[in-house]
Amino acid sequence: MTTFDALTKIQQQIQWNRLIAVVEEQAQIMIRTAFSTTVREAGDLSAGVFDLQGRMLAQAVTGTPGHVNSMMESVGHFLAKFPAETMKPGDHYITNDPWLGTGHLHDLTVVTPAFQRGKIVGLFANTAHVIDVGGLGMGPEGRSVFEEGLYIPIVKCFDQGQPNETLFDFVRVGTRTPVELEGDIYSLCACNDAGAKRLVEMLDEFGMDSLDPLAAYIFDSSLKATLEEIAKLPQGTYSSQITSDGYEAPVTLKAAMTVKADEIVVDYAGTSGLSGRGINVPAAYCRAYSCFGIKVVVAPEIPNNWASLAPFRMEIPEGCILNAPRPYPVSVRHIVGQLLPDLMMGCLHHAVPDRVNAEGSSALWNPPLRGGAQVSGAAAELPDFEIITFNSGGTGARPTKDGLDGTAFPSGVRTMPVEATENVAPVIFWQNQLREGSAGAGRTRGGFGKIMEIGTKGEAEFAVNAIFDRVANAPKGRDGGGDGAAGWAGHTDGSTIRTKGFQVVPKGKRLLLKLPGGGGMGDPKQRDRALVERDVADGLVSAAEAKTLYGAD
Repeated sequence: MTTFDALTKIQQQIQWNRLIAVVEEQAQIMIRTAFSTTVREAGDLSAGVFDLQGRMLAQAVTGTPGHVNSMMESVGHFLAKFPAETMKPGDHYITNDPWLGTGHLHDLTVVTPAFQRGKIVGLFANTAHVIDVGGLGMGPEGRSVFEEGLYIPIVKCFDQGQPNETLFDFVRVGTRTPVELEGDIYSLCACNDAGAKRLVEMLDEFGMDSLDPLAAYIFDSSLKATLEEIAKLPQGTYSSQITSDGYEAPVTLKAAMTVKADEIVVDYAGTSGLSGRGINVPAAYCRAYSCFGIKVVVAPEIPNNWASLAPFRMEIPEGCILNAPRPYPVSVRHIVGQLLPDLMMGCLHHAVPDRVNAEGSSALWNPPLRGGAQVSGAAAELPDFEIITFNSGGTGARPTKDGLDGTAFPSGVRTMPVEATENVAPVIFWQNQLREGSAGAGRTRGGFGKIMEIGTKGEAEFAVNAIFDRVANAPKGRDGGGDGAAGWAGHTDGSTIRTKGFQVVPKGKRLLLKLPGGGGMGDPKQRDRALVERDVADGLVSAAEAKTLYGAD
């Protein structure tokens, strides 16, 4: 390699890093300007930059795999309807189509072109989960996508800087939270504009008039590095399965992962069929979390882009719950979809057992809460409100470290501060603490789940759209580690509620949630005694459990 070639590669690496910084700023601007607590408090979003063929060059570290990896496919759908050569400065395009976006109607995806001296040079895209899009609300009760809320096809939301007022009229009247929804759309467009501005500044600084040479370097480097990591794995076919609580009946997810010399193929034959309720998963969302589950084990250090994900291929049978066709209901596709990384690790455990985690609580416990006249009618004691609060159980134990307590994996969203929710809705969180004894025992133990107690001001009745899993099927341990505690949902008087579906919490009662704990890893008797004593001193494990599970004196 000549000195010139070496310097060129160094400069290209600097430009690549700069591109990642640009999309991270894009994501942070979205958080700072968003109206919905789901975005500004939980960070349920994604941001990325794409070439003119719709291939993702870089993604923000901030955000969720379910959004960014499925958004990677969605930009191609935008370009199919609005080719790049027809786009103008100031244009913004939007959809929440589950099959063209990121899997359900509560996710808005916006695509915006970037121009340098009048020439289109790239595309910015982002996705954000909003609080409400009308319909039945975020829950599993719908029997088709048409019941689940406002359905926006791929359309312009801004035309050369001018808002599409017809679209915004539909948006304002189609939701219970019109201010938040309209504000979030403006936020999504604004952060894309900021990304476009930074991109043009970068191109000008480096004397570039196109992203194509940099894209070629990013894709070539990423693909080569990913293939090198795949080549280190033992070739073969490895199988695993997980059971979800489901809705009408338990759902079985089966995967056979074939590791080849230059790709990894996952076959989902044997997985349960479609549900009549909104737990179905569009194929793009299945691919998104499957790819993530593989990548965090096989090639975690390689930046996420079109090429680094290309060697991972999914075969999803028609009629499978992971390949829901339009117009099946998909509102809470995360309930099933967020189990897929655990399933991928179950396969990879046969190949590289020292690189995978035990199973965790996985799917978020993010109950939408609703109150006022829309629940209680004329007898309502509260103003109308609709809010979603994001919470998580424990993650699975890692090979050399304990699992994380009350932390979202694989989604990566932040647990929302209870004060943020109480500030925008008439609800009170009476408990929000770690759940003693919920972590699966092991040489490294799982993460602890949480206990949450939720009521309203004045103890008025309110409703919860339950979307809870891992209640009938607790997270499994690995290599002799214990299972995490199963989840539980009910009232403070000990009565249980259905784990999925719209239900009213009567006046004078409170909602009580016990979130699952993560599974443990390895023989509990091999756990460092000092760590067992620490957990007992912290009130996380009882002395009796320490003696029974860990053999402590």
